[in-house]
Amino acid sequence: MKDLSNYQNILWDFDGVLMDSMPVRNRGFEIVLKNYPNKEVEQLMRFHLNNGGLSRFVKFRYFFENIRNEDISENQIKFFAGKFSEVMRNELLNEKLLISDTVEFVKRFHEKFNMHIVSGSDQKELRFICKKLNLKSYFLSINGSPTPKKELVSILMGKHDYQKDKTVLIGDSINDYEAAEYNGIEFRGYNNKNLKRLEAGYIESFSDGKD
Repeated sequence: MKDLSNYQNILWDFDGVLMDSMPVRNRGFEIVLKNYPNKEVEQLMRFHLNNGGLSRFVKFRYFFENIRNEDISENQIKFFAGKFSEVMRNELLNEKLLISDTVEFVKRFHEKFNMHIVSGSDQKELRFICKKLNLKSYFLSINGSPTPKKELVSILMGKHDYQKDKTVLIGDSINDYEAAEYNGIEFRGYNNKNLKRLEAGYIESFSDGKD
């Protein structure tokens, strides 16, 4: 298994990797959909928890089309996503939610690696949060939805002409693994023991900078 020092480019997922934001995001769906039946929201939460790397746009569409069997327009999805983002902007500006294990690694080695954020969360919201929490300067770019993660990675790889064997994506969900596999780059799981079952490396801790 390669030491991380053998890579040049690190693509970071955000939720669950750089910030322990999942409980807040879980609550966000419940707040935005508070006027809908609890059983339907519970079904969405199961889908949400099993697909952490997917965007809220995909999840709201799934809620209406697959759970409620209703048609929903792009404008309606944007409305719900906007409401969700309002909640997140208020709830996630909390340094205590940052995962010190990874954030300290980023701060220590951001000049050694080309670091980017590729997330399923809203791009404008992510940039706002990272700026407010003084994380923005450590990353060459901060990228999020509505563009799917596998496309974000593809765009980054092409734009910067990164070599696949010198690039690793670090994430905590199966969707992160799929985005890495789709683009032919390395993957390292983190903060989700279920990812140990994959034929990929797993990082227990960044304290020594190794995987």
